[in-house]
Amino acid sequence: MDLEAVPTRFACSLLNLAAERGYEHQSILNLAGIAFNPLNKRSPGYQATISAMQYSKLYQQVMSLVQDEAFGFMLGKNLTPGAFRMMCYCLISCENLGSAIKRACEFFRTFYDADAQIYLDTRKDSAIVGYGSVKKGFAGPQVDVADLYGLSIWHRFFCWLVGSNIELKEVRFAGQAPVGKARVAKYQELFGCPVYYGQLRDEFVFDTRYLGYPLVHNERTLKDFLRAAPYPLMVMSGSRDDGSLVARVRAMIGHDFSQGFPSFERITAALNMSAPTLRRRLKKEGTTFQQLKDECRRDAAMAYLGNSELSINAVAALMGFTDPSAFHRCFKKWTAMTPGEYRVYERESHS
Repeated sequence: MDLEAVPTRFACSLLNLAAERGYEHQSILNLAGIAFNPLNKRSPGYQATISAMQYSKLYQQVMSLVQDEAFGFMLGKNLTPGAFRMMCYCLISCENLGSAIKRACEFFRTFYDADAQIYLDTRKDSAIVGYGSVKKGFAGPQVDVADLYGLSIWHRFFCWLVGSNIELKEVRFAGQAPVGKARVAKYQELFGCPVYYGQLRDEFVFDTRYLGYPLVHNERTLKDFLRAAPYPLMVMSGSRDDGSLVARVRAMIGHDFSQGFPSFERITAALNMSAPTLRRRLKKEGTTFQQLKDECRRDAAMAYLGNSELSINAVAALMGFTDPSAFHRCFKKWTAMTPGEYRVYERESHS
């Protein structure tokens, strides 16, 4: 289970932001591939969720219109447009994850009230990250997908910062358990750890060793990340990788190759590792840097081809191909299908 189903109410916040600036929403919805009005639950074809790609297209359009890069969906709170972007630039130069989380906490503590603040607490060998004020003796409503989304996005963002999956020990929600064993099982599957309900607030717990992990990104890769956001986080694999070097290098390579690939030298510098050492360790894990680049390019191309609003030539450009025919050849080498054949296959398999 991943976050490819985004609560429609997050789309509403973006549409309201556009409306406040004088933009009508129908053309925005059309370009995002959303066939109903998220602002009207009685709209024909209304759905409680939209896809990650639809949300990302909507997000990118609205942020372009209002000339601001924001993560308005974060925590489901009414954060100021640009807040998440500025927080990212404040923490990207931190030495390690622990310092980055503390700086994020300070950022939100400075500008927002208690319900929108995040915090970090450490107890013995456990680090606890959560948000919201403590709800003592409060029997809250059932946990819904928006609550799930908020915690998982923060977790995935921290994983992106260090280029490695952060294995969770447990997840706690202030709300009550959802109805049905299937939903309870899916929530636990998403986080890969025990999930508890009726707790003081929403938070997740992981081993303190991760706090010492160095950040593997810089302002350039952050800019690339924000340009494609929030899609990279929403389709990020939640599978456990035990902090493998392969996973960290793949995270640094990223999803958008329109500006080229990060150099081998930049990656070795970010990992504080010599070139021979990195090659040797990648070989030990059964791969090479070139192979990882090809795999990242292939996986990103397959993901972008799933968006019918993007032309095949546009996907080729995102993959860094100036010649679309070269993209066709490479994609067929990767998948034994042309981009067009793969797009038809994907559409039919999900119909």
